[in-house]
Parts: sequence; structure tokens; C-alpha cells
Amino acid sequence: MRNRQATQLLFEMSRPGRRGASFPPSDVPEQPLSQLIPESQLAAAPPELPELTEPDVIRHFVNLSTMNMSVDTHFYPLGSCTMKYNPKRHERLASLPGLVDLHPYAAEESSQGMLEILYELQDMLAEISGLPAVSLQPAAGAQGELAALLVAAAYFRDRGEQRSKVLFPDSAHGTNPASARLAGFDCVQLPSTDDGFVDLNRLREQLDDQTAVFMITNPNTLGMFEREISTISAMVHEVGGLVYIDGANMNAILGIARPGDFGGDMMHYNVHKTFTGPHGAGGPGAGPIAVRDFLADYLPGPLVTKSPEGSCQLQHPAKSIGRVRSHFGNVGILLRGYCYLRTLGALGLRQVSEHAVLNANYLLAKLKDVLPVPQGDRCMHEFVATAKPLAQDRGITAMDLAKRLLDYGFHAPTVYFPMVVPEAVMIEPTETESRETLDAFADTIVQIASEDADFVHQAPHETPVSRPDEVQAARQPILKWTPACE
Repeated sequence: MRNRQATQLLFEMSRPGRRGASFPPSDVPEQPLSQLIPESQLAAAPPELPELTEPDVIRHFVNLSTMNMSVDTHFYPLGSCTMKYNPKRHERLASLPGLVDLHPYAAEESSQGMLEILYELQDMLAEISGLPAVSLQPAAGAQGELAALLVAAAYFRDRGEQRSKVLFPDSAHGTNPASARLAGFDCVQLPSTDDGFVDLNRLREQLDDQTAVFMITNPNTLGMFEREISTISAMVHEVGGLVYIDGANMNAILGIARPGDFGGDMMHYNVHKTFTGPHGAGGPGAGPIAVRDFLADYLPGPLVTKSPEGSCQLQHPAKSIGRVRSHFGNVGILLRGYCYLRTLGALGLRQVSEHAVLNANYLLAKLKDVLPVPQGDRCMHEFVATAKPLAQDRGITAMDLAKRLLDYGFHAPTVYFPMVVPEAVMIEPTETESRETLDAFADTIVQIASEDADFVHQAPHETPVSRPDEVQAARQPILKWTPACE
């Protein structure tokens, strides 16, 4: 039986006079508040906060936590947004007093340990990408995209070129055109080929002296490596444009292929995805960008540099676009990424990608008879299947499948993205999941496909909330709690 206390709000549990602690009578002579605090600063009445005991509060939040899905408690095959298990070793290291207690405005001479870590992280990210200059400033992938496009705009402006267009495939993440527009560029979407790759003919039609940047995710959003990426890069460079690599899918190619080697001029990392910083629920991220040497002077600062004597300092590049984040960015996430890289080393990093690709292909092979994959029988770290035949034959849609999986204790994959695949089901198992977990997940999908369609339509059946009206919630959000008696 579900614990009612777990679903009550703190205001509903409140009872007048309840307190979290009891204190002995004060031995300090009482004075009117107006003598201690100016009358103008006093509220007319105390805030209407819930009155609860400490056990009430603790049990409320612990019970709520048991209703969560997370990478610590469930398999989380969320495609396009790598949701990796976060090693607890890295959590402990990032919480060491000399790191977690360091004030962001501490003097450089008293922050040398932290600055040395960040300096080494810049070097490691440069080596992994094949791009020599790195800024750790951006706080998330989308901000990294925007920062890199602002770098590109500054570069062309400095050269006296007025380039207006940013090109991207129709399978791109939605942040690509959004970032391009915010950076002041016009957006041009290119249709992909039937097999999911960049259409070279359509690209050639759009390339001209107004092309500033071609944005491409590689491996792409369909989970495939763009085989013509070197040709694509050469075509863009021929008209004087830059190639931007969306690093959302770096988990597939770590230690195997480098964006700088296959033609990329700029890229962002998602440290909170690829290098196991915890993320989700709007929490902190980190989206460092790496660029070629001729773009280094425009990077957002400060960067960590080293003097000839070996001390670290913060320095803004000569033609920097400026800060994109307060202080030095989300250092807590960067620390976890640094610990992850130092733990694995070069060989371990390559094994991450090899295992991620193996797990994805294993699941693809087990599921393709139930969820066909329009773009083929092989993938990189993720694949996009379609529930269209299931919807046509049995009336079970991708959304039905996603909701029913919750009853079995699996977080749903990404559904309905990318939109180039009808009834899309996008699955990314990552490298840490065992064969037993993958088998259980695949068997569950096969089981759901055979269940009564009406029953599946009503799923989930075991969660506190079944199917909220997501459209109405987006259009008419209720952001204030109101007591039921009002």
C-alpha cells in the first residue's frame, strides 16, 4: 500500500505549534524587535511556513526520494542525452575540503591546487578533441554551442567578413538552430538522405561566401558515424566556413576518433554527460569548448595559463568574447570530469566507448524484430528504432511503450526524437550496464508488445501519477500551491 505521507505536501502535514526542536527558556533579556531591527524592515506577520517536527520533514523527503528514478536506482537508456552512472569515488574526491570549500574569489596564489587541476583538464580535453585551445567557462552544452558561435562571429568580424548563415542537418539537436539564432546568424536546415546521413548535394547547394558555420553532431543523432565527414569538412572550408562539432555523442568515440582530426574547427563537450558529472532536473552542467589555434584569441575567459616559473594564473585571451559564466563556471562538475579522466587513463577512456557501442549494438540486435531500426542493423553508442509497426498492428505507440516501461522499473528511452523517424524510440544503454540488465530490458519491451493494448494505453499503473496532460501543463503551468479548502 502506498504511503499517503509520501504524497502529502508539507503544508498539508502542518499542525499549529509543531516544531523541529525544543529549546530551554532564554536567559537573555527580551527586547522589542523594533529596538533591534528598524520598523521599516519588519514584516507585518510571520511567513506562513508549515509547522512540523523534524521526523515529519525527514520522513517526507526520504519517502519522496524512494519515488524517484535515477541512474543509481534504475536503468536509464535515455537516447541523445547520455545518462551514465556517476562513480561515487569521484563524488568523494570532489568533496575534499581543499576543493569544495575553496571560495571562487580566493586569490590566485592561494588557489594553485585548483588552478593546476583545471589547467590539466584543459590539456586533456584538448588532446581528446584534437583541438589545441580550450575554455572551461560554459556551464552547459547549449551555452557551449552559443559561446563557440560567438567565437566564430568574432573571428569573422575581425577579418572584416559579414557571413550570415549557419547550416545544420534536420536530425540536429534543437539547441543548434537556437544557439545560431541567438548568436545573430540565419539558420538553414538541410534534409538528410534516406539512410540518415548528410546529403552532400544539398550541402553543396547551400555553401557560399555567406556560410559561417556548419553544425554537425558526429556520431549523428541517429547513432551513426558520418562516413563523409572529412569530405563535408573540406567542402565547408573551401568556402571559408567553419565546422562545429556538437559533442553530445562523444561517448561513442573517446580515444578512437578526434573531431579535430576529421575536420572540426570547434566543438563543445558535455562534461555532465560524457565524463560522469551528475545531471538532470535542471542541475548544474559544464560545456567546455575546444577550438583550433587561430580561434584561441577569441575564447571566453578566463583561461588557466602557466608562467615560466610553473605557477598558474587566470588570463583572458587577447580578443576574448568575454565571460559567459560567473566566477570560473561550474567547477564542481569539472572536478568530477577530471577525476573520471585520471581514473581511466587513455586506455580506459577508449574502453568506455568500445563497451558503449557494444551494448548499443547488442540491444539493437535483440529488439529489431519488435522495434525496427530504419537506418540499418549497426549503430554507434545509441540507435533510433521505430514503434510505427507496433502502433499500426496493435495500437501501441512509442509513448505507450515509454509509459508502460515505468511499471517494470525501467526509465523510458527518448521518444519522438529525432522527428525524422516516425514513432521514434531512441535508446542509449551506455557502457556500465550489464548483459543481465540489457536482457531484462529487451525482454520487457517484447512483453509489453504482446500485452493488451487498452491496458498499455492506461500505463503507468504503479506510479503515484499516471499520465498528466503534458500539453496543458506546458501552456497553463500551475506554479503556486493552493489549499484544497480555498
